[in-house]
Amino acid sequence: MTWSSRLAELGIELPGVAAPLAAYVPAVQSGSHVYTSGQLPFVDGVLAATGKVGAEVSPEEAKGHARTAALNALAAVHALVGIDSVARIVKVVGFVASADGFTGQPAVVNGASELLGEVFGDAGVHARSAVGVAELPIGAPVEVELIVEVR
Repeated sequence: MTWSSRLAELGIELPGVAAPLAAYVPAVQSGSHVYTSGQLPFVDGVLAATGKVGAEVSPEEAKGHARTAALNALAAVHALVGIDSVARIVKVVGFVASADGFTGQPAVVNGASELLGEVFGDAGVHARSAVGVAELPIGAPVEVELIVEVR
């Protein structure tokens, strides 16, 4: 089974690649790895939510936004090398704009990790960081970046 057929089986369609907000590209390949820039939860070119998790954005909503950001990161990988060239997901880094006292970053970033597991199975098992931050670009609640091994 190819990854593109797995996405179709799950009813998941990769979005278009989100336009960079500054002087960078969505993804680069170095050797057998693709590194994505941090991806925000854009849906049809619009940020799905703004605010800090634990205040304006609930942890459950933020988990869904992390899933969306991971889909955007996969779209960047697909645009660069094609989704079917993915050998495995190596690492996920998730940033969570956190209200004072919010410590549930790992549960929020599970939105990205669980999506990758659904799509890639064992090849989606990865190392991960879930980091709480004061602010993210344009007020986004989450940002996700990937390191992907390709063949």
